[in-house]
Amino acid sequence: MQTEKELNTSHLPSPLCVTHSVPFLIYKYQHLPVATSPQSTSNKQPISMPSMAKTNFLLSFSLFLVLFHGSLGLTADRSRQHQGQCQLDRLNAQKPGNRIKSEAGETESWDPNHDQFQCAGVAVVRRTIEPNGLLLPSYSNAPQLVYIVQGRGMTGTLMPGCPETFQESQESQGQGSRRLQDQHQKVHRFREGDVIALPAGVAHWCYNDGKERVIAVTVLDMANSANQLDDMNPRNFYLAGNPQEEFQQVQGQPRHRGEQRTEREPFRGHGQQQCNNIFCGMDTRFLAEAFNVSEQVARKLQSESDRRGNIVRVKGGLQIVMPPSLRQEEQEQGQRGEHRNGLEETMCTMRIRENIGDPSRADVFTPEAGRISTVNSHNLPILRYIQLSAERGVLYNEAMMMPHWNLNAHSIMYAIRGQAHVQVVDHSGRTVFDGEMREGQVLTVPQNFAVVKRSDQQSFEWVSFKTNDNAMISPLAGRTSALRAMPAEVLANAFRISVEDAKRIKFERQESTLTSHRSTRSGSWAEA
Repeated sequence: MQTEKELNTSHLPSPLCVTHSVPFLIYKYQHLPVATSPQSTSNKQPISMPSMAKTNFLLSFSLFLVLFHGSLGLTADRSRQHQGQCQLDRLNAQKPGNRIKSEAGETESWDPNHDQFQCAGVAVVRRTIEPNGLLLPSYSNAPQLVYIVQGRGMTGTLMPGCPETFQESQESQGQGSRRLQDQHQKVHRFREGDVIALPAGVAHWCYNDGKERVIAVTVLDMANSANQLDDMNPRNFYLAGNPQEEFQQVQGQPRHRGEQRTEREPFRGHGQQQCNNIFCGMDTRFLAEAFNVSEQVARKLQSESDRRGNIVRVKGGLQIVMPPSLRQEEQEQGQRGEHRNGLEETMCTMRIRENIGDPSRADVFTPEAGRISTVNSHNLPILRYIQLSAERGVLYNEAMMMPHWNLNAHSIMYAIRGQAHVQVVDHSGRTVFDGEMREGQVLTVPQNFAVVKRSDQQSFEWVSFKTNDNAMISPLAGRTSALRAMPAEVLANAFRISVEDAKRIKFERQESTLTSHRSTRSGSWAEA
């Protein structure tokens, strides 16, 4: 009989009642004397201790809630603006339609005005960074979830107000040197299979110090309430360089299915505005005063003659202050192993990445069918604030992921390797997608739409970005399915079948998530 191993989550809180706690705010109060007038003193009624305690608790709790909501600038929720955008007659697996070449890589984006991305309220971009390539620092108007498809490197997130904990030692300056000592915020190592969380408005950069190209797929949650700038217009604000706009679209005019844009030439400037970073529109005198440097140096910030694009080549490699990669990996693994209640972590020390590509990390595993790994706010707490999660799946050849629907999230699926036959069905029983999904394509599965995927003669690997920090699925077949949870009599009358057939439907399939065509049939329902 086929075996299956699944993650035991019984010790975790129910995803249906997740509380958004603040890990970086602990408020301590003390009782203050209450001033009373002489006239009211004689008529003052005695207050019982339970009543006083209850009053103090309510007051302190109310004050905590005020401070809680006032301080949580990075907390985000899904907007309701996109409700009604999912009237889809047909879905298509999409290739990127816009490509921009840079000095050390390229950026490819999917049209955010396409109807399926409008439905999910997201934008999708794929970046390829060559060895010694540096993705220039930028920030976006929406939270982002990045999946590393290939390669390894380092990235830095620039959290406002956080300390510069990576500092250059005095010895490295040399004797008699007057060079300024470098110090900066924490730098994170990443590798294939990592998921990296980036809150809205937080600047970040990325560097490839490996020997192969880095390929990273990013989903921007445009419908997130953290995006108060535009509805479905993703914007990247670059702090350096002269990059092109990564998302080319016509506002209010969704593109028809199958249409794609042609490759465009590198940016060459337009008239007086010959740069495209946030310093371009500022007077060099203001910049010189702000940074306390000469105007000549301040003018360099505007990158007027820079033609390298948003991914530039670093000659001789990037030399920065950071611990050895193995030591940092061990430190982060130690943090994952600790039992935390959320109060020890702050936005400055909070982990931003989790690997879901390692086979040993699988949450669901069936030897003949494949494996699935997930990352959510339980194992990566920062996801609680950007309201996103991810699922990494592998189907071996001739294997299937059980038909299911997403309870509380849209799913944006990116094909990493191989191909699979995918079907998606809407609320009226119409098949809105029935076809092959191949490497490099993106398909949106709207919330509650039923979906099934099956590999053929080759394996299929994918990553799904979910628009909820604790996304859940409900299987339609198998041991944990909705049909198995119903009484056999209900099934018999619902489908006009015999009770015996209803029991077979309930109990014949013992796997819960993944199954294989090559596996032996499970035991009969009578043995279950």
